[in-house]
Amino acid sequence: MEFLNPIFYGRIARIVRRGCMLGFVAATCLSGVRAAAGPEPATVSAEYRVKAGFLFNFPQFIEWPARAFATAQAPIVIGVLGEDPFGSYLDELVRGEKVGGHPIIVRRYRRGDDSADCHILFISGSEAGQFPKIVSALAGRSVLTVADEDGFERAGGMVRLAIENGKIRLRINPDAAKASGLAISSKLLRLAKMITPEKG
Repeated sequence: MEFLNPIFYGRIARIVRRGCMLGFVAATCLSGVRAAAGPEPATVSAEYRVKAGFLFNFPQFIEWPARAFATAQAPIVIGVLGEDPFGSYLDELVRGEKVGGHPIIVRRYRRGDDSADCHILFISGSEAGQFPKIVSALAGRSVLTVADEDGFERAGGMVRLAIENGKIRLRINPDAAKASGLAISSKLLRLAKMITPEKG
């Protein structure tokens, strides 16, 4: 299955910091995503290896307010809330990596209330029924919320990794990100469809 269309692939290849191309099995994926050391975990699908690549690359295109970090060397935390579709693959992908002097680490959470200390939060489909509650609890905090379930961005979430015609496409709610003090690079916004939450 091909997850990224050629236009998206070409553009992302020009803006990610590594500038090299790596594939995930038969999938076309993000350029610049570091391959995990050793064999890829058999339990992680090609789809979620690509989505892990998105999470890994997002810090290059997001600016957090200074208050989001306790120190200049504090880590950028990628959190996974609910059932984890990435296994150890995401941990291996970020191992030893830094963005702007901040090391990248992965944490997993069972409850949305515990995730306020992270910078990027992937909310699993197992929590779909709680999307509005989780998003509301994180309101005003500098956490980039990400999911891949339909309707997430319209429920106030910031980024949805949508699959359309076998390709991953970004759906971004820029107003939600701005309200939380996050600045999303125009380079990333140009590759996404902008979504405005439903009113009422």
